Amino acid sequence: MAAPRYIRVDERDNVAVVVSPGGLPAGARFACGLVLTEAVPEAHKVALVDLAAGAAVVRYGVTIGYARRAIVRGSWVHEGLMDAPAVPALESCPLATATPDPLPPLEGFNFEGYRNPDGSVGTKNVLAISTTVQCVAATVQHAVRRIKAEILPRYANVDDVVALTHPYGCGVAIESPAAEVPIRTLRNLVLNPNFGGEVLLVSLGCEKLQPAQLVPAGALPVLADQPSISVLQDAQQGFGEMVASIMALAEKRLQRLNQRQRVTCPASDLVVGLQCGGSDALSGVTANPAVGIAADLLVRAGATVMFSEVTEVRDAAHLLTARAASPEVARDFLREMAWYDDYLRTGGVDRSANPTPGNKKGGLANVVEKAMGSIAKSGSTALRAVTGPGERVTQKGLVFAATPASDFICGTLQLAASMNMHVFTTGRGTPYGLAAVPVIKVSTNSGLAARWPDLIDVDAGRIAAGAATVEEVGWEIFRLILEVASGRHKTWSDRWGLHNELALFNPGPVT
Repeated sequence: MAAPRYIRVDERDNVAVVVSPGGLPAGARFACGLVLTEAVPEAHKVALVDLAAGAAVVRYGVTIGYARRAIVRGSWVHEGLMDAPAVPALESCPLATATPDPLPPLEGFNFEGYRNPDGSVGTKNVLAISTTVQCVAATVQHAVRRIKAEILPRYANVDDVVALTHPYGCGVAIESPAAEVPIRTLRNLVLNPNFGGEVLLVSLGCEKLQPAQLVPAGALPVLADQPSISVLQDAQQGFGEMVASIMALAEKRLQRLNQRQRVTCPASDLVVGLQCGGSDALSGVTANPAVGIAADLLVRAGATVMFSEVTEVRDAAHLLTARAASPEVARDFLREMAWYDDYLRTGGVDRSANPTPGNKKGGLANVVEKAMGSIAKSGSTALRAVTGPGERVTQKGLVFAATPASDFICGTLQLAASMNMHVFTTGRGTPYGLAAVPVIKVSTNSGLAARWPDLIDVDAGRIAAGAATVEEVGWEIFRLILEVASGRHKTWSDRWGLHNELALFNPGPVT
C-alpha cells in the first residue's frame, strides 16, 4: 500500500491537501510524523498545526478563511469549520507594482492552420450559420441537420457546420445599456477565426435585433449571385422554401471553405482560452499550475492566452493588478471587477454564491480557495490587456477576458473574443465541448482520468502521485495544443461530437 501523501503548496500554509487516492482513514501517518485524527477524503485539507478559534487558515500562502472553533493538528479542515475572509477592496489593490520581467522568447514552434484574409488563423474550417433571434433557431437547426447529411459529405475540407443559435433578439430591452453585452457577443462570434469569414445569417424579419445591428457593414461577404442573409418571413411557399433557401446559401459558402488549405503558421497565431469547471481542491495543485506552465510557453512563443471567470479571480484581484503590465491595465481589470460586483449586488448575491455542491465535495471550502487555485492557470507572465464581456481580444500575451464563471457562458464569450483553441481543466468531471473550437480537457486527478479515459485528454493527476512534474505536464499540454491546432490529433469531445449549445450572457432586462 502506498504511503499516505499530502501536498503543501506554500511554506506558509498551515493546511495541506490529501492526495492519496480515495482519501485516508483516521490514524494514517505521514512521513513527517503527522497523524490523522479523523478520516480525510481525497483532495480535502488536513491541519498541519493546531489552530485556535479565529485563527487564519492559510493555503497558497494566503488566508482562505478563519477557524470557527479550535482545530486540532491532523484534523479534517472543511467548509463547516471556516468563515471566509472579506473580499479585497478594489480601491486598495496595487497597480503594476510587481510586473514580471519578460520571459525568454520561445522560437521554432509552429502549427498547421487556416490563414484568413484579416491575418487571423483558424484551427478548424467551419461553416457558421448565425441567427438574429431565437424564433429561427429550430428552423436553422433543422436546416443544419440536412446540410450535414446531404451536402457536407461533398466538401471534404470542411470540418463542420455550426448553428449559432441563442435565446435573444426579441422580447428584450434592446436599447438597454446592458444589451451591449449580448449584441456585441453575437456580432463578434461570427468573426471567430475558425469560421473563415464565410458566415451565413438567418433572420426572422420582425425581430428587435435586426441584421444591420448584428453584423457590421462589410463583415459578411456577398457572393455575386447570393446574399449573406436569409429572411424567413420573405418565404412565399412555407417551411420547405425557408429550409431550401438556407441550404442553397450554405452550399455556396461550403464551396469557398472547401478551397482552403492548412498552411504552416507560427505559434504566435494561437489565441488560447483557458477555463475550469467541476473544480476540486486539486485544481490549484495539478491541472491549473500545469496549464499555467503551458500559458507561459505560449506567451513566450508570442501567442495570446485568455483567462476569464470574474467570480473565480475576484478574491485574487490584488495579486493580478500587481502583475499588470501598466497601471492602465490594472485599472481596466479593476473596472471589470467593479462592474461585476455591481451586477451581483443588483441580483441580491455576492461572489460567495459561486462554489457548487460538487466543488465543496471536492474539497474547495469557499470561493477564496477556489480563486487562488483558478488563477494558477494564468501562469507567471505580466497581464497585458483586459477586455469586457463579448469584446474581441487583439493583444498578444496574457489577457483577462471578463466573463461569468458559468462554463458555457464563459466559453461563448471566449469564442467571441477570437479564441481558436480551448483548454479546460476539471476535477469532478464534465463532458463539456464546443463545436467551433477544439477543447482539450485536463483532469486534476488520475481517478477521473481512469473513470473517463474517453473524455479526458490529459491526466494531470500524475503530478499528485509524483509520477510527473508540473513542468512536464505543462510541456505536454503545450505540445498537444500544437498537435490539435494542426488537425493531427482530435480531442475526445470532437471525436464524440460533444458540442454543447452556446449560452449568451444577457445582464439586461427582458420585456
